[in-house]
Amino acid sequence: LDYEGSFTIDSAVMERAGMRPFQALEIYDVTNGSRIKTYAIAGEPGSGTFCANGAAAHLIRKGDVVIICAYALLSPEELKGFSPKVIRVDDNNEVVE
Repeated sequence: LDYEGSFTIDSAVMERAGMRPFQALEIYDVTNGSRIKTYAIAGEPGSGTFCANGAAAHLIRKGDVVIICAYALLSPEELKGFSPKVIRVDDNNEVVE
């Protein structure tokens, strides 16, 4: 709670999803309906960590189901053939898809 903000994500999952540290995120809490905008911090690889820090920790609690959206700006040329990556994890935060 006493942190400036952010959302920590297992760095192995970040790499698999093509995410970068400090990348802008929107997080949708399916459990309670809250939505926040923050940024990614890389967590220990293989830890399964998905952790709201700072003010976000008041809105997202351990055990909540969340959707994490990471965005990038692309030129019209870059959009050709672009396909978003979707990573799904199980109840233990292990990648299943």
